[in-house]
Amino acid sequence: MKKLMLALLGITLAGGAAAQMKPEEAIKFRQSAYATMAWNMQRIKANVEGAYNQDEVIKAANVIQSIANSGMGALYLPGTDKGKGWEKTRVKPALFTDKEQVGKLATNFNREANEMAKVAATGDAAAAKIQFGKLGETCKACHDDFRIKE
Repeated sequence: MKKLMLALLGITLAGGAAAQMKPEEAIKFRQSAYATMAWNMQRIKANVEGAYNQDEVIKAANVIQSIANSGMGALYLPGTDKGKGWEKTRVKPALFTDKEQVGKLATNFNREANEMAKVAATGDAAAAKIQFGKLGETCKACHDDFRIKE
């Protein structure tokens, strides 16, 4: 019971902190997280397409997994469908209304990010390459549906 109460308190406090955040701050945090994930996707790509370094793939996969499981949905506050963080947001307004599709895509991304970390830990370069493709597809699916193209 005590653990449940502490968990609920943590969720409440985290939600309250996000609610007090200015839209431009939320957009900056969001953009920073996605830039960090993109960098780490590039690190994995370089390894599965070139000389494979298991340690590098593990590090990159763990970063992606951590961000995927960080609760980034809290950064999609009302008012963050427009505006500027580090740059103008490219999120489509549909992301804020199509909750079912967003949930499906987020679940898929989290699953594949978690699996990428597991596969990276095995040291199997061929399996990492296959899993990297699956992870990349989940990124593309969200970009296709909910990101304004430049």
